[in-house]
Amino acid sequence: MSRRRDLALFVALSVAWGLSFPAIRAGLGSFPPLLFAALRFGVAGVLLFGYLFGTGTDWWPRTRADVAAVAAAAAFVVAFGNGLLFSGQRIVPSGIASILYALIPVLTTGLAAALLPREPITPRRLVGVGFGFLGVGVIARPDPSNLLAAELFGIVLVVAAAASVAFGSVLLRRLTPTLEIEALTSWAMLVGGGFLAVGSALAGEGLADVTPTPVGVVAVVYLAVFASALAYAIYFALLDRVGPLEINLVSYAVPVVATAAGVILFGEALTTGMVVGFGLIAGGFVIIKGGVIAAELRGSS
Repeated sequence: MSRRRDLALFVALSVAWGLSFPAIRAGLGSFPPLLFAALRFGVAGVLLFGYLFGTGTDWWPRTRADVAAVAAAAAFVVAFGNGLLFSGQRIVPSGIASILYALIPVLTTGLAAALLPREPITPRRLVGVGFGFLGVGVIARPDPSNLLAAELFGIVLVVAAAASVAFGSVLLRRLTPTLEIEALTSWAMLVGGGFLAVGSALAGEGLADVTPTPVGVVAVVYLAVFASALAYAIYFALLDRVGPLEINLVSYAVPVVATAAGVILFGEALTTGMVVGFGLIAGGFVIIKGGVIAAELRGSS
């Protein structure tokens, strides 16, 4: 029964995060990107703190490593990671953005090999990361005669967003905070939302750029409540029960949901390049984690 419940929660999480990509696209018609992201994470951070208080989780950072971890997660995972993603999604379709964002586990492994002494560079990791970038190349199909094309620029922004999240994740491993992941995520969203608000002001975004529409309001509510606060509550529960490997597989279910939603809601095209690129990125993850996946399968059989 617990396996069925975990599977149901995994599907719910995949759907919640998968629909966030078309929700971002829909909301960008009403809000400028950085202000939109700031609203999402500001509201989500407040809601997650309510979750912490309700569950009695220790939420206060007590060490320098805790404070540094909050700052790193807020800056790289939330602010840069989502500021770049929201900006890129003004140009790039939801399906492509979600597939490129699935690079995060692959990039995290590559950066960890480069920056963490206990995770050295190995041929398996190099091949896995290479497959990931080959997948990006298949999706982007860069044309030397048109390297400044708008869609290519959008793809660069989304890949940079994924790299920022991966870098932030590696920094968190180096810092080894004592703060529970639930509290760290709550602080990162609240502080990261503040960073995004400052970035929005510096970029010249303001209320004059907001065009209130029912679709925009629904997008903010969905992203803050369902794709952030509730989704992370599910994520925390699954992480505790099934471990980090299985929960990381959600990265490869999300693009399926996002692409299907983009096709249905916005008439986005599903191309052969998208399918092949996704297969290469997912294949890179399998190559990198092959030994761990095999051990997990043996243990569950």
